[in-house]
Amino acid sequence: MKLLKDILYGARISQVIGSTHIAIESVVADSRQVKPFGCFVAIPGNAVDGHDHIPAAVRAGAAAVVCEVLPAEEDRKDHVVYIQVESTRSALGHLAANFHDNPGERLKIVAITGTNGKTTVATLLHRLARMFDRKAGLVSTVENRIVDRVVPATHTTPDPVGLQQLFADMLDAGCTHCFMEASSHALDQHRLAGTPLAGGVFTNITHDHLDYHGDFNAYIAAKKSLFDSLPATAFALTNADVRHHETMVANTRARVVTYGTRQVADHKTRIVENSLGGLQLHIDGQDLYTRLIGDFNAANLTAVYAVARELGWDSMETLTHLSLLDAPAGRMQQVRAGDRSIHAIVDYAHTPDALGKVLETLKTVRQAGAVAATTGREARILCVVGCGGDRDRTKRPIMAQVAAELADHVILTSDNPRSEDPAAIIAEMRKGLDPIQARKVTANQDREEAIRSACIQALPGDVILVAGKGHEKYQEINGERHPFDDVAVLTASLTTTR
Repeated sequence: MKLLKDILYGARISQVIGSTHIAIESVVADSRQVKPFGCFVAIPGNAVDGHDHIPAAVRAGAAAVVCEVLPAEEDRKDHVVYIQVESTRSALGHLAANFHDNPGERLKIVAITGTNGKTTVATLLHRLARMFDRKAGLVSTVENRIVDRVVPATHTTPDPVGLQQLFADMLDAGCTHCFMEASSHALDQHRLAGTPLAGGVFTNITHDHLDYHGDFNAYIAAKKSLFDSLPATAFALTNADVRHHETMVANTRARVVTYGTRQVADHKTRIVENSLGGLQLHIDGQDLYTRLIGDFNAANLTAVYAVARELGWDSMETLTHLSLLDAPAGRMQQVRAGDRSIHAIVDYAHTPDALGKVLETLKTVRQAGAVAATTGREARILCVVGCGGDRDRTKRPIMAQVAAELADHVILTSDNPRSEDPAAIIAEMRKGLDPIQARKVTANQDREEAIRSACIQALPGDVILVAGKGHEKYQEINGERHPFDDVAVLTASLTTTR
């Protein structure tokens, strides 16, 4: 229980009607979760406006209502305190943090943003912390963790109420650090308001989420807001190899640090060897061998190393631990099954840039020479890929084009069609193909059959990439989530097909 006046700190208040010297037992932004003596924060949205649910929240026992537009005077209740603020999205973060005694102030929180690489960097940082025997939390697309206890994730970045509860639980478990993904949606919606950060990391930015942001400039602005909010005591780590890295840290108060594999950077990595067996790297003058594969994982590992150094962790011990880490679930995850010498990969790549990087990596590391020497042919890359429904439609033809340009055979299939017709999604993907590319593309709306087809067609030495869903254990169709696991389906298909 907290006094209302104490949890309002940080919110930009325009007007207060009633006394703030009242007890509050909860803070929520969903009127269905309101309980007696609760504080309801009305969040405006595209589909639902929380202001429309203020009467329901009051009927459920709300003692206070935080809103951007006050109810008409005749609709206000004398026993309810009304607080008008400039932005309820921003206010919610501050209220939730204050309600939980500002747990972020006692954690070293590092937030990672970017189109690709967020999950890998955050997950590897958490695993690295645990190898240092430090208690740490993780907030990611795949899962949340409080030390080693898994807390299921529903969003890349939880809503402010859930996020502050997570931080509080981490503190109760003895955590000193937290590594979290910060999605563009979360940043645009101020979900990190009230959360002081020890550092921010920018991995890259490419075509994604324009269905939400409207245009690329708005997408960039959302990412940049993370660095705009960093305090002077924090570090701002950016990837010197990618476009817009200087834009991200323009005018930030934080200490700017760079990492990279190609450009001059504070933390520089040289790729010595890149194969399906792993990477051999030279990081800041020291050697590192890792089971992770791909140029982008060299960049991800460099980011992890750089964060560790900014946190004061020993350089050699960091490199030793990094050499033992595996890729997170669904991120260039190698699947080994059967006895056919086929290299199978599951990856979350669901943007043109991510898919292109994965396929370019596989083209680089495939063992074509060995296959040619024994069979007289070159190893092929077979790619199974789809696009999600009810999301950015402009990237669909580009996804197919990238796949057909870089893979030897492509099977277009369903991803999470949601409310859309899978056949219509595939038809939109096909529009990106020229006549030559179209000849090496087939389609199968049944994702399991598409994966099985790739396994049937694959020969020893070939590489199969199943892209788009990665770690997900479901397929969303018409509002329902059906069990589906790319790794399990691929494993079974490799085992049973010849």
